[in-house]
Amino acid sequence: MTQVTKDTIIADILEMDIAVDAIPLLESIGMHCMGCVMANKETLDEACQAHNVDTNELLAKLNALKQ
Repeated sequence: MTQVTKDTIIADILEMDIAVDAIPLLESIGMHCMGCVMANKETLDEACQAHNVDTNELLAKLNALKQ
């Protein structure tokens, strides 16, 4: 399985096998990525910066979804 990194594009996360769990996680911190035009261009790190979210903390949560 592919690991989510800070450089992963948001739209790519939404297409991964973890999407069913990742979507509610992203929404819970204010990232409404499914309807965002930036989802196809913005990296996870860029989205975290825009939403004042700790990238490393979110990465840990997203990658834990795969276990």
